[in-house]
Amino acid sequence: MTRGFRLIFVTSLLLSLLGLCRGSTIGVCYGRNADDLPTPDKVAQLVQLHKIKYLRIYDSNIQVLKAFANTGVELMVGISNLDLLPFSQFQSNADTWLRNNILPYYPATRITYITVGAEVTESPNNASAMVVPAMKNVLTALRKAGLHKKIKVSTTHSLGILSRSFPPSAGAFNSSHAFFLKPMLEFLAENQSPFMVDIYPYYAYRDSPSNVSLDYALFESSSEVIDPNTGLLYTNMFDAQIDALYFALMALNFRTIKIMVTETGWPSKGSPKEKAATPDNAQTYNTNLIRHVINDTGTPAKPGEELDVYIFSLFNENRKPGLESERNWGLFYPDQTSVYNLDITGQGAVSVTVEANVTSSNGTYCIASSTASEIDLQNALDWACGSGNVDCSAIQPSQPCFEPDNLVSHASFAFNSYYQQNGATDIACSFGGTGIKVNKDPSNATRKPVYKTKFDDMHVFGVLALPNRF
Repeated sequence: MTRGFRLIFVTSLLLSLLGLCRGSTIGVCYGRNADDLPTPDKVAQLVQLHKIKYLRIYDSNIQVLKAFANTGVELMVGISNLDLLPFSQFQSNADTWLRNNILPYYPATRITYITVGAEVTESPNNASAMVVPAMKNVLTALRKAGLHKKIKVSTTHSLGILSRSFPPSAGAFNSSHAFFLKPMLEFLAENQSPFMVDIYPYYAYRDSPSNVSLDYALFESSSEVIDPNTGLLYTNMFDAQIDALYFALMALNFRTIKIMVTETGWPSKGSPKEKAATPDNAQTYNTNLIRHVINDTGTPAKPGEELDVYIFSLFNENRKPGLESERNWGLFYPDQTSVYNLDITGQGAVSVTVEANVTSSNGTYCIASSTASEIDLQNALDWACGSGNVDCSAIQPSQPCFEPDNLVSHASFAFNSYYQQNGATDIACSFGGTGIKVNKDPSNATRKPVYKTKFDDMHVFGVLALPNRF
């Protein structure tokens, strides 16, 4: 009996740990604002064919829920803004909805999240006051069914909920939403639900190309943006926007709430003035995004932090209003052919593990500038040994490369290690201007640590050789 109990306990503990170590995930949004889409059954086949494991829908359509039964695909379902009033007014409305729209299909259909309203602060008739009461009623309905720990309840936001997002460390929520934000954040913290946000670097670039570079929006920047308050370095807008939210949450003392990106992407076609809306740019953004996320890179403020992201959208949707780009965010055409090649798993390219020491294949090395300030050098060293994933054990006391014991020497070790690990590109020796390239080997033969570095056969050149760690 005791042995059996121990076995069950150990098994449960291992399963819990596996859940905690799941890692970041990539999902896709399945919008249906179109009149030419395939049936849900065919969509379910397409999703499984492309190994999409997580899907967001914007309602609780019965045909969709049935189609995804026994597929293993995890669904995020939604309650529309139009339904917030009845859900917020009466508990019975939430109970009835759950009984009719969710319970008949669960758990065969793996529903893991319910979004109560979407970007309510952006809607013409601001319904934000109804969101938290509706969320509470939905959670109560789940609790009655014994599902409150299996299905999380939240609501989605646009980045417009911030009044300031740059620099990221100055991120702050719009004070006009304070009456709605405080109870909503308290709900999320109490129930361990994520803060859901829709993030679109594309719009930031489209609307302000003189202030935002295309490469910065596409995860391909060859330069860094430094947060003057923290010294953190950013090479892509996505991370900067995520960190602005983290700092906004921390400013209100909500430090445990995780962020989930419920929409992001890039359009493949646009009107004449939307020149950045091309298949190549869409492919570049989403490819780099996927690699960035599944590597558990995190952000400069939260290195290694898991981040679940949903790409918008599965299909081009021909009934969406607005500019041409609004109808061309899809990964697939309605006939189920790909708009451009994209591997959602991020594992399509062959990865080769090679043994590589700090000896440079192109005869160049990266060292710390002797003219850099101690503060800048220390910040860069901390980043390299932290989110830069450099093994800095060799420069610890009593280790082979601890001497000479000075900041420039230790930083040079870390800089060159990162530089060689990441393709010896110019950007890999930037470190906010504290790194410089030289042709002379800065180390001696006994201080050349060996690294195992993964190189992608499609991305071993130029900037794309760099992991997006900023």
